[in-house]
Amino acid sequence: MALSNSEIADIFNQMADLLEIKGANPFKVRAYRNAARTVQNLGKSLEDLVAQGMDLTKLPGIGQDLSDAIREIIETGKFSKLEALKQEMPEGLDKLLAIEGLGPKRIQQLYDTFHIASLEELAKVAESGEIYQLKGFGPKLVEKILKGVQLAKKAGHRFRFDIAKPFAEGLRSYLSDFKGVINVEITGSYRRRKETVGDLDILVVAKNWEAVTDWFVKYEKVKEVVSKGPTRSTVILRNDLQVDLRSVAKESYGSALNYFTGSKAHNIKIRKMAVDRGWKINEYGVFEGDKRIGGETEEQIYKLLGLCYIEPELREDRGEVEACLAHALPKLIELSDIRGDLHMHSKETDGHATIEEMARTAMAKGYEYIAITDHSKHLTVAKGFDEKRLRAQMEEIDRLNDSLKGITILKGIECDILEDGSMDLPDSVLKELDIVLAAVHYKFNLSTKEQTQRVVKALQNPYVHVLAHPTGRIIGHRNAYELDMSEIFKVCKNEKVALEINAQPERLDINDVYAKTAKEEGIKISIATDAHDPMSLDFMEYGLNQARRGWLEKGDVLNAHSLSELKKMLKK
Repeated sequence: MALSNSEIADIFNQMADLLEIKGANPFKVRAYRNAARTVQNLGKSLEDLVAQGMDLTKLPGIGQDLSDAIREIIETGKFSKLEALKQEMPEGLDKLLAIEGLGPKRIQQLYDTFHIASLEELAKVAESGEIYQLKGFGPKLVEKILKGVQLAKKAGHRFRFDIAKPFAEGLRSYLSDFKGVINVEITGSYRRRKETVGDLDILVVAKNWEAVTDWFVKYEKVKEVVSKGPTRSTVILRNDLQVDLRSVAKESYGSALNYFTGSKAHNIKIRKMAVDRGWKINEYGVFEGDKRIGGETEEQIYKLLGLCYIEPELREDRGEVEACLAHALPKLIELSDIRGDLHMHSKETDGHATIEEMARTAMAKGYEYIAITDHSKHLTVAKGFDEKRLRAQMEEIDRLNDSLKGITILKGIECDILEDGSMDLPDSVLKELDIVLAAVHYKFNLSTKEQTQRVVKALQNPYVHVLAHPTGRIIGHRNAYELDMSEIFKVCKNEKVALEINAQPERLDINDVYAKTAKEEGIKISIATDAHDPMSLDFMEYGLNQARRGWLEKGDVLNAHSLSELKKMLKK
């Protein structure tokens, strides 16, 4: 049974979670975490690499033991060490790690005192006040725990886009290969490239539906067949993702595609326009009375209504129809527009590759430039730079720029914003850098006023160019910290500081709504991977999804400009 990279990464993350709760050697825990990250970020299927006989120990962070573990997982579908560890520990404890503020020690406290092993039990003890018996559990932490439980419950019904993608694209390929299939398209929030996906709706036009649905339910990643009918079949995949396969007639394909892509608000707007013309639109077509007048393609539907084609990412009823009528719909940025990446880390701090390795991978992508932005000294867990180490790296970058042809490495830093809003490194070194990213990495629980004042002070530093992962949210795990974003937009505009769309799939920060607001305010955006290894440079795709949902065009994005243009823009 084939396993995707994300499934293998999940196994290693589960192993790390349980070991951490158990209080195992932190180096062992970190080894599994690093292995999970390496596996998740691979551009190729691990199963294919194993089949090709690749020496897996050449992958970052993969030693012989982990290489053997990967082979065992691929061959058997399970990891014997994880299964044994699960038998030793209460079921459900690992899920509590998703709650912000709960580390392994606190989870152990909760279990030892109250035998808590589920989100429901945790909420009950927190709401009753019994939790205050435990040392270190004060009102602020308890409030955070209760918010975290609600967040975790909501997140449990949706999957991050990057987690859903390999399953979605695997199914697309599997169905497309079946003889007699004419069209296959994945609709819904997946097609609109939302941050998270609830389930998958797949439309298929085929000569023989019965044969296709027989083929569909035999897909190797199917855990359960829920239903198998004359026009629709539903399965649950191994990762609990629900997939609905729908049979569509060729003449209705465009209408069905439009209807099931959504969003609901966009569809209502389109249907109202049709009603105003005396027509009816549904998943079967566009009708004038009983006569079908369109519906074979989406383009045909929009044209009948006097509209241009509206990209799926824009279909949220945020003014896209009005913009189309006014001939003001944006020409959305494409991956091919990206000229470089302005946020990444090297092994000098918490990355896993040398600067040269990162640069050569970027060159292979056709990039003109990259910025190396390792952490500053306050982030001790990441071995952050003091002034001396940063200057040494600057000299190394000068040497590499002399020897490498075809790419320019910019000198940068991801500099911590301290609690009082000052920068973690002195201006005397910041002013010598090509690009400075300012970022919040601690004290997430300040009041809105305090957090806003803190960030505003950093934005007013004359050497800050970009606010990195501006709201600090981690999808399904940590809410955005409290910020007055209207004030942040105002200051960014005045100080000519760009906002980042951090393309890490668990961040995607800022969100699409803020990206659109930034565009409207004339604030530039940097779409950056925050890569910690060469493979993570592929995360740019996810940042592009967010940018397109935020109506961004090439001109709105810092790293869609040439190096000479970028340098002019960085001179504040």
